[in-house]
Formats: sequence, C-alpha cells, structure tokens
Amino acid sequence: MSWLMPAETDPHERLWMAWPSGGYTLGETDESAHEAREAWAAVARAARRFEPVTMVVRPEDRAIAEAYLGRSVHLLEAELDDAWMRDIGPSFVLGAGKDGAHDGAPRLGAVDWTFNGWGAQDWASWERDAAIGRAVGEAAGAEVIPSALVNEGGGIQVDGRGTVLVTETVQLDPGRNPGATKASVEAELERTIGARHVVWLPRGLTRDSERFGTRGHVDLVAAIPRPGTLLVHVQYNPEHPDHQVSGQALEALRASRTVDGRPWDIVEVPAPAQLHDDEGWVDWSYINHVALNGGLVACSFNDPHDEKALRMLADAYRGRHVAAVDARAIFSRGGGIHCITQQQPRATGPRHSTSGRI
Repeated sequence: MSWLMPAETDPHERLWMAWPSGGYTLGETDESAHEAREAWAAVARAARRFEPVTMVVRPEDRAIAEAYLGRSVHLLEAELDDAWMRDIGPSFVLGAGKDGAHDGAPRLGAVDWTFNGWGAQDWASWERDAAIGRAVGEAAGAEVIPSALVNEGGGIQVDGRGTVLVTETVQLDPGRNPGATKASVEAELERTIGARHVVWLPRGLTRDSERFGTRGHVDLVAAIPRPGTLLVHVQYNPEHPDHQVSGQALEALRASRTVDGRPWDIVEVPAPAQLHDDEGWVDWSYINHVALNGGLVACSFNDPHDEKALRMLADAYRGRHVAAVDARAIFSRGGGIHCITQQQPRATGPRHSTSGRI
C-alpha cells in the first residue's frame, strides 16, 4: 500500500480536536481557564456548522466539556497532556493504487509521528500526548502507520499532489531528529504521506521560534489553498523581526517551483497591525486557518487588518463560507486555529465510535 496525504480542501469525514485540560493552557485562575475553554469551544462550534467534530477529552473533564460544547460535538475520552490536536494527533492519509492515483474506495491511514514535546522542550510534558496519534487513528478506523520521525502536523503543509512545505528548524531540529538530513527526512515523508516534492523554508516566525514556541512551524507561515497557489504570511512593518523572516520565506518560495515545475502563484497575506502583546512580539497569523466541507474557520484578532485578510481568504477559498473566530486567546497559549484542529479525509471503511473511551 502506498499513501498520499490529501489536500485539506478535499472532502472530510470529520474534524478532530482535544479539550484543554491543564497546565499553561488553562492557566492558574478560573478566568484564564474559562478563556481557554471558550476559545476551543468557539472553534468547535464554528466547525460543526460544516462537518462533524470529535473532541478528545480527559474522563474527568467530560462534564465541563459538555457544558461548553453542548451535544453537537462528539466526545471521546482519553488521557491528555495538552490540547494541540494538529501536533499530537495523526496526519491522515489515503491509500493509493500502484499508479499513485486513488481508486474508488481509498483506504484510510493515520501517520503516527513520534511526538516529544516540540523537541523535548523543558516546559513540555508529552507522555500521554505521545499516545494520541495511534489512539485517534484506531478510533477513526484507520490503518496506523508508525513513524520514527519526530514531527507534528503543524510542521507540514501539503497540496494533495505530493508537495509538502517544511522548515529546516523543525524536521532538522537536533532536539527532534538528531543526525537527520534533508534526504532522510524527505524519504520518510515520501513513505508516510506520499511527498515527492519537498519545499524547505529556512525557519518559522520569531515568537514561535522562542522558548515557548514550536521552533518554527510552517502552518503560521504558508498555506496551500489549491495546487499551484500559496498564501504567505507577510509582515510589512520593519519594526517587527518577522519583517525579515517573511522576506526570507518569500525569497525561498519564489525560488522554488510546484510539483509540476511551475512558479507558484503567491498571495501575500498581511500580518495583523498589532505588533506586541504582554509577552513580546506577536506571531498572530491569518494563515493558521482550517478548511472544512464548504467552509473555512479563520482567525480574527479584533485588528484593523482583519477585514482585508478575511476577504483575501474568501477569495482564495472560493465557494467556501468563511467563519471568523477571535483567536487571541489561542495564540496567547502558543498557537492558532489550525494548531488545535486535525481533519480526517473522507474514505471508506469502518467508522469510529462517537462515544466512550479511546
């Protein structure tokens, strides 16, 4: 069996999320905990308008999750360290025929990357989260594909045709994959998600590269709304260090080509106007959205650039309704809407249970 990770815009079976349950995500006060829970719930409620949503939740948190989510979101119980499903969950793939094309009944697979807390960061815990990729894959009825590559879903963006965007600071991170080379990473990405064209960016955004970041996830930097087109986060204000970072990303992407050997159609999406929060330079990004069946759940920031950016997303994802959710509470905890969601593509085979434990 060969595998291919479909485009995020391909039809979905459902969307997976994980309920915030402790540590820095909930914070130290009731007010902070409510802020986190309401932010995650707002994304789930927005996504549920377009497709089913399953929320993984610790057994002891089930009642409070139900209070925020109601009965329209399915709950599955499992032990969790954190709530970043894009990173702790599997990357779903579909089985492909010998010629690389899908037949009429593709088989669902789930790549279970090795997860070690974004490079064994001293503030992270991951013993429970490291088991979520397999658990969610099995609950979805997928064939689990183990991988020794330390990687997260936020560290890759695909076009569904074999292209994958990555950053050197993630897949080649010594805290993740000591001794790895571009060739060894590319070989594993080809085996697991069908990548035959890997585009390497030098790094991620500034805040995301600091102590409490992921060391440079690509899903804050660029997205592929359709084959041949890139949405790229651009910081136009030279006061922000991401002005230089986004310039480097643009330079690398303009020098690269699509899987067909053509230049990319690059759409520059401006960063929000706000430059700082209480912790320093922000990494707020409109790129960190999730495409759904007929819709898009996108980040807003109560920012002067929101309206323009959301119009650009609507144009890039024509035919999809754009639902904006205030993502400031999510970003203040280390990520965005794409980071807390994981799509499961539509495929034949057994359906997962929508209640109980995994």
